[in-house]
Amino acid sequence: MRLVTTTSVEAGAILAKSIYNEKGSVLLSEGVELKAEMIQRLETLGITYIFIKDKQTEDIEYKSTLSDPVRKKAIYTINQTFQEIQKDIQLSNSFVVEKASRRLSELIRFLMTELDGNKELLNLLSDAFVYDNYIFSHSLNVTMYSLAIGMELKLSPKELETLGLGAIFHDIGKLKVPLDVLLKPGRLSEDEFIAIKEHAEAGFQLLRKVQTISLIVAHCAYQHHERINGSGYPRGLMGKDIHYFGKIIAVADVFDAVTSNRVYRKAMLPHEGLEILYAGSGTLFEKEIVEAFRLAVAIYPVGITVEISDGRKGIVTHQNTGLGDRPVIRIVEENGEQVNPYKLDMKNELNVVITSCVTAFND
Repeated sequence: MRLVTTTSVEAGAILAKSIYNEKGSVLLSEGVELKAEMIQRLETLGITYIFIKDKQTEDIEYKSTLSDPVRKKAIYTINQTFQEIQKDIQLSNSFVVEKASRRLSELIRFLMTELDGNKELLNLLSDAFVYDNYIFSHSLNVTMYSLAIGMELKLSPKELETLGLGAIFHDIGKLKVPLDVLLKPGRLSEDEFIAIKEHAEAGFQLLRKVQTISLIVAHCAYQHHERINGSGYPRGLMGKDIHYFGKIIAVADVFDAVTSNRVYRKAMLPHEGLEILYAGSGTLFEKEIVEAFRLAVAIYPVGITVEISDGRKGIVTHQNTGLGDRPVIRIVEENGEQVNPYKLDMKNELNVVITSCVTAFND
């Protein structure tokens, strides 16, 4: 299977991996022949990348980080829980959140077990799911990235559970922001931007009143937009004044935001998202957290076509644990000419680096 942009796929291509809706039900099944209207519908739904069957890559298999049962459980639990909370538009009922926290804590323990048992690098880009509510999907993704970082940093199980709960609740204050502001495709007015920034305070005020939730979880909601140089919001905190978990969630939050489709821009590829984190390393984000992220997350997903610094092109077939930017590649082209495919393990070839990704199906 090969990972390509939906916009580059032509009618007649065969889908190599099923696409799901936010309830975990199959929207399009593996093996279906894609028609033009199907492809257009996927683009409308915000599916940027899909797996397509291809002769050169028919033996390449992508293994999801989350098993289907756990993924479905996560989607269902987050949707149900957040919808219950959202019914209280003022976010004033701490009993509802207390009940939700118990359910979400159980989910986080499931996710921790799943991550701990999967030795592959975390890769969420290739899990094609259609979500009606960006907050719900973003909360799951940020939780997964945060837990992966925390595990790389050797946090204890108790610390990971608190971090995970802080991550899953980090944007709960956005449930108070009007949808027309959250989903506005154009530039926000000053008042609209202020309304969005208030979600950090709103989330904190709600969570801090819940006796069964650690105050650290409330501070994760409060501080995930703070930056170590003081340029963040809502309080402009610096360095050690920001809780370590808030710093972890900040990295996870930015990465998922830029690698997800939004109404006002297209999703970036993982390596482009990592470049943004590196650009802010030491000024916006803690260096050790960015480095832990790099070690834990697949920067070049299995099935994607890449070009390396000596001009060769190939398809990523495997990940090297702890080396997200140096995968195993099947070389298929040299100097613009097709060659008999052969393996290049970038872990052992330190004289070359990946320079770009080729995501069009016909390239």
